[in-house]
Amino acid sequence: MLEGITRESIGSASAKRLRRDGYLTANIYANGVENIQAAFKRGDFVKAVRAKEELVLPLSVDGTEINTVIQEYQLHPVYGDVLHVDLRVAVPGQVTNFLVPVKTEGTPKGLKNKGVLVISKKRLKVRGTIEDMPTNFTFNVEGLDRDDSILVRDVEAPANCRLMDRADVAICGVIKAK
Repeated sequence: MLEGITRESIGSASAKRLRRDGYLTANIYANGVENIQAAFKRGDFVKAVRAKEELVLPLSVDGTEINTVIQEYQLHPVYGDVLHVDLRVAVPGQVTNFLVPVKTEGTPKGLKNKGVLVISKKRLKVRGTIEDMPTNFTFNVEGLDRDDSILVRDVEAPANCRLMDRADVAICGVIKAK
């Protein structure tokens, strides 16, 4: 379980000091839950995110255990390091929007016809409770030829959930290489 500390001050000077010491600032929030300003060791946070196998990321802030979902993160523009992360508390039974990751498997046949696989949406917005949320959406792209794509309308929503993205938006596709 990822261990974190509560931030005493929220200003930019204290955030810079924490980043210099190897910490990552975080905001933990949800409807009906008091916001928590926290900080985590950057390396421990990255390891925990890479090791998680489901949508929920369990963590502990000053001894309080919280189940969260990564809502948004901010990267350093030059180095690519994670600077700040927004975590939504996974309140059981509460209907809300979650961003569910998209994964692809297989090699599209369009790559042999001078095509390139492009993943347009890395996460899909799904509305429902945390209990009904899938871990990720996995798409088999082996049948995609050049100029073929998978749209949001081609995806079947999980039970008791609804896809919130527009139906005509492409998730991934094979385009002509230049």
